[in-house]
Amino acid sequence: MIYILEDDESIRKLISYSLQSQGYETEGFERPSHFWEAIEKALPQLILLDIMLPEEDGISILKKIRSSSKTTAIPVIMLTAKDTEYDVVTGLDSGADDYITKPFGMMNLVSRIKAVLRRYDKNKAKKEKLQYSGITIDENQHSVYAGDRQIFLTVKEFDLLLLLMKNRGNVLTREQLMESIWELSSDVESRTVDVHIRTLRQKLGEYEKNIETIRGVGYKFI
Repeated sequence: MIYILEDDESIRKLISYSLQSQGYETEGFERPSHFWEAIEKALPQLILLDIMLPEEDGISILKKIRSSSKTTAIPVIMLTAKDTEYDVVTGLDSGADDYITKPFGMMNLVSRIKAVLRRYDKNKAKKEKLQYSGITIDENQHSVYAGDRQIFLTVKEFDLLLLLMKNRGNVLTREQLMESIWELSSDVESRTVDVHIRTLRQKLGEYEKNIETIRGVGYKFI
């Protein structure tokens, strides 16, 4: 079941129709209060969340989702007309798994949903604990330490750091990162990798130097 929290009825119905035609079950909500009532009864497989909503804005809702042990593992894709880099970073930093700006094509939306769900399925595979250059990442605990300080990453930031550390010393191109983490071609939201690298470095603090930029190519963990 995919929950759609979108106050524009025409958009909500179009998304529901498109997803149902692809075999997904959906339930739409105009108001956050109705959404929270549904969450208490049954948890969805994924949430599509608008930002500009009556009663409560989407970022506030996302933070509540991520702060509750009951809902924190549910993937969330933001749907919004706000497309500045600040808005994108705010959404990603608050725990969004993807951020799609309006207007968007329905096939693109379906592709992004499938990519997010595939990534969550892969996270159920064998877990590892890696420790290099003062950074420790534990897949089982989904925890990251920079020195003695625990840092809190979004799902994509965690996956990005994990992939870089697993390939320590090797350069990963933007295309490889997009395909491995987002399972999308690099021409879709191409700035996504750079935005995530930037926020990841900020959270790593003094350990940001461990992620090296290879100009014109990509990134590597050293």
